[in-house]
Amino acid sequence: MDPSLDTWDFSPLISLWIHRFYIYWGFAFGISLWICFQIVIRKQDKTSQEKSLSKATRDLVTNGYISLQEKEVFVSGVKIFYGSQTGTAKGFATILAEAVTCLGLPVAIINLKEYDPDDHLVEEVTSKSVCAFLVATYTDGRPTESAEWFCKWLEEASIDFRFGQTYLKGMRYAVFGLGNSAYASHFNKIGKNVDKWLWMLGAHRVMTRGEGDCNVVKSKHGSIEGDFRAWKTKFISRLRALSKGEKKSCGGNCKKGRCKSSQHGSEEMEPGSPAQDGLHQRDTEEEEPFASTSEEDSSTEDHQSLSSVVDVEDLGKIMNHVKKEKREKEQQEEKTSLFRNTVKNEASERRAMITPALREALTKQGYQLIGSHSGVKLCRWTKSMLRGRGGCYKHTFYGIESHRCMETTPSLACANKCVFCWRHHTNPVGTEWRWKMDQPEMILKEAIENHQSMIKQFKGVPGVKEERFEEGMTVKHCALSLVGEPIMYPEINRFLKLLHECKISSFLVTNAQFPVEIKNLKPVTQLYVSVDASTKDSLKKIDRPLFKDFWQRFLDSLKALAAKQQRTVYRLTLVKAWNVDELQAYAELVSLGSPDFIEVKGVTYCGESSASSLTMANVPWHEEVVRFVHELVDLIPNYEIACEHEHSNCLLIAHKKFKIDREWWTWINYNRFQELIQEYEDSGGSKTFSAEDYMAKTPHWALFGASERGFDPKDTRYQRKNKSKDISGC
Repeated sequence: MDPSLDTWDFSPLISLWIHRFYIYWGFAFGISLWICFQIVIRKQDKTSQEKSLSKATRDLVTNGYISLQEKEVFVSGVKIFYGSQTGTAKGFATILAEAVTCLGLPVAIINLKEYDPDDHLVEEVTSKSVCAFLVATYTDGRPTESAEWFCKWLEEASIDFRFGQTYLKGMRYAVFGLGNSAYASHFNKIGKNVDKWLWMLGAHRVMTRGEGDCNVVKSKHGSIEGDFRAWKTKFISRLRALSKGEKKSCGGNCKKGRCKSSQHGSEEMEPGSPAQDGLHQRDTEEEEPFASTSEEDSSTEDHQSLSSVVDVEDLGKIMNHVKKEKREKEQQEEKTSLFRNTVKNEASERRAMITPALREALTKQGYQLIGSHSGVKLCRWTKSMLRGRGGCYKHTFYGIESHRCMETTPSLACANKCVFCWRHHTNPVGTEWRWKMDQPEMILKEAIENHQSMIKQFKGVPGVKEERFEEGMTVKHCALSLVGEPIMYPEINRFLKLLHECKISSFLVTNAQFPVEIKNLKPVTQLYVSVDASTKDSLKKIDRPLFKDFWQRFLDSLKALAAKQQRTVYRLTLVKAWNVDELQAYAELVSLGSPDFIEVKGVTYCGESSASSLTMANVPWHEEVVRFVHELVDLIPNYEIACEHEHSNCLLIAHKKFKIDREWWTWINYNRFQELIQEYEDSGGSKTFSAEDYMAKTPHWALFGASERGFDPKDTRYQRKNKSKDISGC
């Protein structure tokens, strides 16, 4: 054994080896303590930095500085474009501008007639403005005159490859269309087209297209004003969100401008994104745009990932997302079902024909409105005859006492929108009765009361004759020709019966679009049919009817008129350059309906109206009307010219059966008519009578060619005419 080994002492090493675990623990504890110390130090540094940054931000705000994020402007203003014919869209533009102003945003109202899209529309791409388009649909689905050029340019640009599908990328817009669902084939056509054309050029729709409906029956909110208010509320809400930088639009499942998933609140696609660019690769010839959103893309990706290899850690997230989508879908279906039920319940309750806006407009025109669909108004000839200054042409032709005539209607609605409508199309339109209905007893009672109330206002007025004032308080005649289509009223026969029971004669005018109703109509004193044109094309141009089969209805109405045994009348309104050159066609229509009388009257110019293009140039001179009547009579051998009322620019052609012993009997024996109608009612309708049974002799002064020219010699106007040769009228 080596003695040198005894000199080495290994006991310390052995001790360390034995206690090595304590050493390891000590090292580990020290390292852990160091790590904890470092974490605390770093947290303190981070907190200190955040406090410093927050203080610096406050200092910037205090000193009048704002951050770059706060400097960004998301909406620089709003531009409201309108295309209006009757002024409704223009009025809505003003209302919308007031609402936008309340948000503190600059706003501009622009008439599309004064806007050049070729020069300025592309500027909206970078202007950060939101453009609102309020556009109306006019006759036959055409744009209004003010929007005609804009729509033509937009349509051509949308299909022109030189503009491309990204020409308006970055422009933000919303559309509200104005129309009438009674014209079902082109309801809100212009609003839909403008929406589509802007979309095809790459512009971004910020909200669902609104559709205003003048038809109160089908309007979602009871009137076009209500439809606009609902859309305006959504637009302002959307504008407020855009101003804050929120990038949430309609869900994007938008077909034909209608949002189906707005509740999802998906993010708005950024211009230039693949999804957005992909939209424009779709066929531009499709009827309406269909847009997708980033939410759809993300959902698709998630669902696709389920069919591929999935990490177990990600599976839970995917399943949660699927469950969330399912819940949202169920909630959406529940809301849709609730909405449909609400609409169904609203539809079951018929709405009033007279909306608040319509009531205001008609009241300004002097109407006394009755119930929910009727009205009465004092005729100017009633006022004239109260003052002894002559009556209307019905006084000359048929012996009506104009100061005892009540002009009324049980239906303000009409099936036409004639270019010469003297009410400027303020009344509603429709093809069938879908409104609330008032009882005829109430209508007649209030009509007489309102008429008498208006007569009372002339008591003590200079020139009013006391005896005529007293007579005027008792209604003897009723002209159902005020406005609209009286024959549309479902209880028109009951209303006529009530008139006759009150010893009031009935003069009913229809626009020849309801042949069945004419056939079922009970006897009236005199039944009129408006024959405003003699060919299909001219009738469509002048009357602008709602019915697609308007021409057949027109012909059937004339045939139904021929079967009537009481007095029947064709009423021709001559519009120069529109319907005065179709004499042979008029003659053929006369042979079809065989009327007792034909009134030929020059159109009355009622002043400039945005709803009509007529001017004074379309009003024929009296000599021109006389010439037309002479030429027409030459083509209808059984008729002759009987009477004339020069002041009304009107002549009466009568069937020769009313010329007895070379004397005309065009006037009416009203007392005899009341006796005959009473016998008819008492017999249950079996005892009929004809027009010849209650005719009366026409006075000489009313005849065509008389020196009085239709002026009653008892009237002060005729006496003044003889003295001063002035026939300027009342």
